[in-house]
Amino acid sequence: MENILTISGNVKYTITLDPGVWIFDDRRVDLNTHFTQVKEISNSNEAYTKAVSKHWDREIMEGAIYPPTLKTEKKFEKEKVLTGTFGIPFKPFLLNSEPAPDAKSLLVRTTTEEIEFPLETAYNFILGYSNNGKPLTSDGPVHIYFADGSNKDNPIKDIIGFTIK
Repeated sequence: MENILTISGNVKYTITLDPGVWIFDDRRVDLNTHFTQVKEISNSNEAYTKAVSKHWDREIMEGAIYPPTLKTEKKFEKEKVLTGTFGIPFKPFLLNSEPAPDAKSLLVRTTTEEIEFPLETAYNFILGYSNNGKPLTSDGPVHIYFADGSNKDNPIKDIIGFTIK
């Protein structure tokens, strides 16, 4: 039970978080590459047109090529999950707890201190939950990473709960 965290306080619903099941969540992000990727803001219509054009050009030049079998893709994905370092955005969990309209901050409780953040900042947190395929048992169950990656080498550790104020 020490791996279970709660979001409580000035919320409509108290939320229970179990990081052990997030490995199966499609919202997970690879923490090894997440903070180094260039964030592109593009027109989705333009991106779609370019992708279709590229595919069409390749088929004209090379002929139709069928994708690899799902078996090889599943094997690659399974290996990635077993060896990767992952996190998950915190925003969906905060939104599901439905903070009260007058809620202003998030209190992060660790084993040694309490740290208060503005709620708008907390919406951008990434909760790291695995390192090289293993759960964070010694200083976890989660680590908090800021959206800009400024604390990626020294995340907030030993978290035991969250309280909305």
